[in-house]
Amino acid sequence: MENLLVQGLSGLASASSLFLVASGLTVIFGVTRIVNFAHGSLYMLGAYLSWTLVTNLPRGHLGFWGGVAAAALIVGAVGVLIEVLLLRRIYKAPELFQLLATFGVVLIVQDVALMTWGPQDLLGPRAPGLRGATEVLGVRFPLYDLFLIGVGPMVLVLLWLLFTRTRWGTLVRAATADREMVGALGVNQRMLFTTVFFLGSVLAGLGGALQIPRESVNLQMDLAIISEAFVVVVVGGLGSLPGAFLAALLIGELQAFGILIFPRITLVLAFLVMAVVLVVRPHGLLGRAPSTAHGAAAVEPPYLPPSPWARRIGLAALALAVLLPPFLGDYALIVFTEIAIMVLFAASLHLIMGPGGMASFGHAAYFGLGAYGAALLLRHFAAPMEVGLLAAPFLAGIGGAVFGFFCVRLSGVYAAMLTLAFAQIAWSITFQWVELTGGDNGILGVWPSAWAQSKLVYYYLALVVCVGITLLLRRAIFAPFGYALRAGRDSPLRAEAIGLDSFRIRWAAFVLAAIAAGIAGGLFAYAKGSVFPTYMSIARSVDALLMVLLGGVQTVSGPILGALAYTWLHEQLMRAFELWRLFLGAIILALVLFFPQGLAGAAQRWERRA
Repeated sequence: MENLLVQGLSGLASASSLFLVASGLTVIFGVTRIVNFAHGSLYMLGAYLSWTLVTNLPRGHLGFWGGVAAAALIVGAVGVLIEVLLLRRIYKAPELFQLLATFGVVLIVQDVALMTWGPQDLLGPRAPGLRGATEVLGVRFPLYDLFLIGVGPMVLVLLWLLFTRTRWGTLVRAATADREMVGALGVNQRMLFTTVFFLGSVLAGLGGALQIPRESVNLQMDLAIISEAFVVVVVGGLGSLPGAFLAALLIGELQAFGILIFPRITLVLAFLVMAVVLVVRPHGLLGRAPSTAHGAAAVEPPYLPPSPWARRIGLAALALAVLLPPFLGDYALIVFTEIAIMVLFAASLHLIMGPGGMASFGHAAYFGLGAYGAALLLRHFAAPMEVGLLAAPFLAGIGGAVFGFFCVRLSGVYAAMLTLAFAQIAWSITFQWVELTGGDNGILGVWPSAWAQSKLVYYYLALVVCVGITLLLRRAIFAPFGYALRAGRDSPLRAEAIGLDSFRIRWAAFVLAAIAAGIAGGLFAYAKGSVFPTYMSIARSVDALLMVLLGGVQTVSGPILGALAYTWLHEQLMRAFELWRLFLGAIILALVLFFPQGLAGAAQRWERRA
């Protein structure tokens, strides 16, 4: 009983800390509709700034709590700068494009923190007056954790009073329900959005600042917290503060007791909960279905066939890809091979994002399943490369069929987060099923057959397969299947009325995209000679999103151009600069601001003007 009590209280402390961050994310999304991936960076900044202030201010209550409060306010000011200088310019852009912009901020903040505080973990002091432990029902428990348990409910009450007892709060609730109507009534939306972003950023900074007595401050804090915060927001229901509080309690307690009962699933327990909730309640525990009363969804422009000028450039690029490699060294061949594979990976994601209108935050699951499909046959049955490359799309297709059956029933951010949940479940299986997959050690020695061991030969093999499958995906987009898929995206009710089964069409597209990603994953496994769980990590899924968004979602050539640009930039910046994230993030922000339709979309616009 003593252990259960301690675990229960620890779960409450963790839930309270998680709610602080998730509440800010909920407030920002509820009004601005921005999926703020940089919210975790604001949390990390709050921790670093608090550490700096607390360790340099005079010791005592005023120094510690003054440093925590000052750090939260400074982070709020940073959030205002991000909103005014960046997000205000892209409020009318698609949600995923806004996500791309905030990811650029994540990369910049990562390297700014590295330059300012260094790579080492930083340990903060204990909170004055809250050191040591006290007895709770005969069990000793840390005083600071008891303090955190009270912070979460207190913040919830204060936010409830702010939103229900003030004019500003009334405007925020009105904007959450119908942003367009609030603007039509003459409310200054810019000022409202800025103040909301300030409040959300302050909550993120406060959440990070209050963690310094509990854990070390490090550069991995941002991505670690943002995934859990997204889970809490989605499970609770987008825009619902009570839902976020309830979800934080649920996840905090499940993680606290799960480590005692099912220690092997603690890494993915939050995502497992999210998957179950979204399957049962598609809009979260206390969320509501988005209103469609004020206009239908915007119809995307049709895909245009490539112009003669674009065809000539494409053929010239393909000719260079065929003729140039024999004159290059081994390193260049490795890079070219990876680019070819990434083109197919991006094209597979584009099929469901563009024509299908289904965002995916977990597309790397099928890339990784393809890689493991090839590697497991080699490890356990000594299967050659030819058999492995056939098994890769088979295993990825099974994963796509099972996961897609549930994912295509949802839409928007909920569908994207369900894809992330399934991807994290798949990642957890490969990471922890050591007997089958090798766990974190991976599977080594996954080399091509003897005839393809030359880097030049393997490059040509990857080029032929990737270009061929990419062209087949392009053919599918312009086939009747692709037109039916786009009809379901733009007007699902009309599509159903003329006899199209939108669910089956979207499901088929999801499986087809998974199979193509699995082929890319199998080729990648033999190119690298090994397979690791990181092949299906969140970072790999984000890479695919970046490639598609940089190229342009509403262009067929977008994923190809985006994969070429992103892979080449990533490789060159890593080689040339120690702070490569800073430069990459700056380039992403420049592309977001000056090429809102992506590189391919900008090229099409310039061509039409010419």
